[in-house]
Amino acid sequence: MLIQYRTVCTVPCMMGPADGLRRIWFSVIQGGAAFGALATNTKVLTLVMNVVEKIVMIARHFLVRIKRQMAMFPVSRLLVMAVALAVGFAWSLGSTVRVAVADDLPSQVLENVPGNVIYHSPATSGIYLGSAGIVQLDDGTLLAKCDEFGPSSSEHESAITHVFRSDDGGKRWRHVARIDGLFWSNIFVHRGGVYQMGTTKHHGLTVILRSDDKGVTWTKPVDAKSGLLTPTGQYHTAPMPVIIHAGRIWRAMEDASGGEQWGQRYMACMFSAPVDSDLLDASSWTISNRLARDAHWLDGDFGGWLEGNAVVTPSGHVVDILRVAHDRGGKAAIVDISDDGKTASFDPQTGFIDFPGGAKKFTIRYDEPSKRYWSLVSIVRPAYRQFKASSVRNTLALASSPDLRQWTVHDTVLQHDDHLKHGFQYVDWYFDGDDLVAAIRMAYDDGMGGAHNAHDANFLTCMRITGFRHRGHAENAAENAAENISVPAKE
Repeated sequence: MLIQYRTVCTVPCMMGPADGLRRIWFSVIQGGAAFGALATNTKVLTLVMNVVEKIVMIARHFLVRIKRQMAMFPVSRLLVMAVALAVGFAWSLGSTVRVAVADDLPSQVLENVPGNVIYHSPATSGIYLGSAGIVQLDDGTLLAKCDEFGPSSSEHESAITHVFRSDDGGKRWRHVARIDGLFWSNIFVHRGGVYQMGTTKHHGLTVILRSDDKGVTWTKPVDAKSGLLTPTGQYHTAPMPVIIHAGRIWRAMEDASGGEQWGQRYMACMFSAPVDSDLLDASSWTISNRLARDAHWLDGDFGGWLEGNAVVTPSGHVVDILRVAHDRGGKAAIVDISDDGKTASFDPQTGFIDFPGGAKKFTIRYDEPSKRYWSLVSIVRPAYRQFKASSVRNTLALASSPDLRQWTVHDTVLQHDDHLKHGFQYVDWYFDGDDLVAAIRMAYDDGMGGAHNAHDANFLTCMRITGFRHRGHAENAAENAAENISVPAKE
């Protein structure tokens, strides 16, 4: 079932500084006209706030481009200062009443995008959308988030994360926060507060932030008492789940100081803290030892492990289940964590498992009614086996396991024949009765040239997967055989 109501926040395509100035000026004119109309029609207030939001987004992307021109055009320094003042003023106005930006994409384009479009950024902007996350608050409110990466982003200096809120079960979304200095974070609820835990930038410091007003404002991790968990070093992660077990909260991360090459540099580790402690206080957290990869494992086809899941095994022990960089895909690694959270250990003889879509990020959660572990995974179909597994992201499937070692693919959730510019990936999700509600980092057609590639997503979407416990198709068995996974017969 796809959510039928669609509201999209769109980052406009910027072709150059001159084009940016024209669009900003046009938006200012629109805003002036809207304010004038307020005297006779108070309903225009929503339009005004839409325009303010649009001005902020356009100007921010314009500043990234004009910054590169400063050496050639000294006068641009004055322009940057003027625009920055205008943006600050607009931002202060926009933060009081935040509404979704009006649809900039044709309705026929939106109708073709699977699920509900939360956010869109065209490939031509040079800003791609990553780290999809979603959580349901105690009152039913939904929060979703994503971050920015790509050549026009600030991911390597101070990354940007966006937060969105839905008050009607995911039918409509509005942008509620822009966080400077947060990357690769997950979003979760703990003891009445909403938290995000990630890094400050690409391979940055580990931080945790809290919001007490449904995601509108967030604490600033400036020191060890306010959420700065690692004052030095380089860390890596993704929107990975937290779990509560044995009186502690657990979150897997990777230390990225093990070299310079992607994958090879990542060392698995686990963060944990007492469940009733102050999560913003670095002293609350215990960090396990770091485990580096061994290039000889998997017969030498082991590019590294990353994006680990904290999971409780059927025997009641915490493990870290990680994505494995393996050319053929279909592998994951299970790292054992001691009960006190201080020691991580790995046995290469028993620690590697067959796992559908294991070459891409996945989230594992345990479902008590079915007594099974579930995941949404980006599998590789037979027609694409000749390509590197991590680059193929055009099929999203539902999988489960009774014991974390034997995995079954039940159904294909999303699929597209093109694997170069279409991707369903980095899915975060939660249980909602008999359904799963997911936030998806998606590369898809947008009527503006589509995504840069399957990895460099242009959409953040929300999708409801109904009746997940009863799904299963026998016709998927042959397709999934390449990844050493079983498929049950259809009832």
